[in-house]
Parts: sequence; C-alpha cells; structure tokens
Amino acid sequence: MTNRLVCLGDSFTEGVGDDDPAAPNKVRGWADRVAAVLAARTPEFRCANLAVRGKLLAQVLDEQLEAALAMKPDLVTLYAGGNDLMRPKVDIDALTGTYERAVSRLRATGAQVVLFTGVDGVGDALFRKIRGRVAIYNEHVRGIVARHETLLVDLWSMKQLRDRRMWAPDRLHLNSLGHNEVAIETLNTLGVAHDLAPTVLGPRPRLSTREQRAENLRWSREHALPWIGRRLRGESSGDTLSAKRPSLVPFEESAVRS
Repeated sequence: MTNRLVCLGDSFTEGVGDDDPAAPNKVRGWADRVAAVLAARTPEFRCANLAVRGKLLAQVLDEQLEAALAMKPDLVTLYAGGNDLMRPKVDIDALTGTYERAVSRLRATGAQVVLFTGVDGVGDALFRKIRGRVAIYNEHVRGIVARHETLLVDLWSMKQLRDRRMWAPDRLHLNSLGHNEVAIETLNTLGVAHDLAPTVLGPRPRLSTREQRAENLRWSREHALPWIGRRLRGESSGDTLSAKRPSLVPFEESAVRS
C-alpha cells in the first residue's frame, strides 16, 4: 500500500499541456490523476510533486532529489532527460549514468521507483529528428530498470501517443487526453485498480496540403519561435515557477475543470 508518493521531473510530470486554471501551476497532468486514485484508496495517503517545466536532468536531480529523499517516500516517480535530448549536443551515456546514480540512491531507501521511457515521435516531424537519441536513451533506461528492479512505464510502446490529437497545440506536451493515457498506464504498471477510461478516437482527419501548411505556420509563430527565443536568451519556461506540490501533504484536487 502506497502512503507517501513523491514525483520528480520536468514538464511531463508537472502536467504541462493539461490546462486546469484551478490546479497548482494551472496544470493537472497524469501525476495528479494517479495521486487522486491512490488517495481515494488510502486515507493516510500523502504526496508531493516537485517537477518543474523546462528543467534539464542535472537540474531536476540537483533541485529535487535531496528534498525527495528527506520526505522518505515509499513510492517515487522519476522522469528527466527529455529536455537534454532536444539540445544540439548531448552525451547520452553520461546523462543516463547520472540518472542511474540517482535511481540507486532512491532504491537504497527501500522506496519503489517508477521510471519512464521516452515517447516514440515517429509521427511528428519535430520529434522524428531526435528519434534515434530517444531510442538510445530508452535502452539505457531499460538497463537501469533491470539492474535496480524498478517499475517501467513504457511510453515508447504506447502507440496511441503517436496521434497528434493526444498532444497540446505546442506539440511538445501531452494534452488532457494524453495525460489520461499515461495515468492509466502508470496505474496498471503499479497494479492499482481504477476506473479511468482510455479515450477512443476515430480516424484521424485528413488535412489538405494547404491546411497542413497553415497549421505548421501557426505552430511556428505561436510556439516554435518563442521556444527558440528562450533558448537563445538562456531562459527556461520554468524560471519563475516553483514546484506545484512542494510538500508531502494530503492530496486535494479541485472539482473545477476547464
């Protein structure tokens, strides 16, 4: 039985893309969905979500790991490295070596740890360019899972996440449908019964070349160019934000949904 859950990571775990004006940091996400299910099953349940958008793996571990260890959780979720993989240069061996040392420290406490592979971006022009990097990263993660006996949520094998309708307009973050799918997979991996239902999407709409071009131009103007601008200025989307759930407290979720 899980009583103390701590979630570590970046925008994926914070819940970016799943907008909820009433939630901390104005996003909900898969981690909140999982916490809600666990809280309903266990009166003593407490959770913290230390994830902050835009963080590189080293920043996630430097800023969140010690705080997480101090909370003495019995369950930890950890995903980091996605932002590193999108940088022009990345040493994946060194990256995952740092990752494994953090996992080793978490497992040494006796906590169960849940790790994640990266999503297969074969269906998107942006992610397709780093598909090879993500695949290599994933193989390292699988090795870490085997060596440290952690649980694995295999996002790479979730083909439904290749559908753009599971993604927010920025094409970088899952929307509410995508976060719901991840919550379902995480709960299934934990062996926890739940009543979350997957979304059944019909055939994908076919866009004309003109419609695709207009959509891509809009995305470039509204999302890609601002993202590039932040990178050139050395800024991060999470620079002015704090963790959405910084303390280990009973889970409360707003009933208001956007």
